[in-house]
Amino acid sequence: MKILEKITLIIYSNIILILAVILSLIIFGWLDAELVGGIVKDILTGETSSKILLGLNIVFILLSIKCIFFDSTSKEQTKERQGVLLENESGKLMISKETIENLVNSVAKSFENTQDVTTRVELDKDNNVKVYANLIVNPDAVIKDLSVNLQNKVKEKIKMATDLEVKEVNITVKKVAPEQINEA
Repeated sequence: MKILEKITLIIYSNIILILAVILSLIIFGWLDAELVGGIVKDILTGETSSKILLGLNIVFILLSIKCIFFDSTSKEQTKERQGVLLENESGKLMISKETIENLVNSVAKSFENTQDVTTRVELDKDNNVKVYANLIVNPDAVIKDLSVNLQNKVKEKIKMATDLEVKEVNITVKKVAPEQINEA
């Protein structure tokens, strides 16, 4: 969120809080409604205070319209969420998260004890990659060895294919597939 939007949100929150407290005090009878009405009338009919209030209202209306109808995320931030943008003197290259996920899936499926894999990739601002892989493995798999080998192979493959640093490869074994019985 940009600083202007944060300030606007803080001001709105405080205005709503004050109004809620005043209305609650009036409802409980701890504050006289006529007294509050007189103060509001004096503010609205005073020459200087009404002009200041009108100016503030116009600013708040414009900020409200901006916050409601215009997205504050830049095109660059949107691209970062979709993938990694690499630049060099020849041009730009966008590597999507889907591409990295497909790399991880192909590496995982190349292991004989892996039956199925689903992958999610997260990218930080420095283009470091975090991989989350959910596996279904064969019953005869040695899970610890499989995960260590898979983590190393995924890091190696992503580094080789994209030149991106992999911070983490997190593996979750969701299920061990049931052993298939061969009927003769």
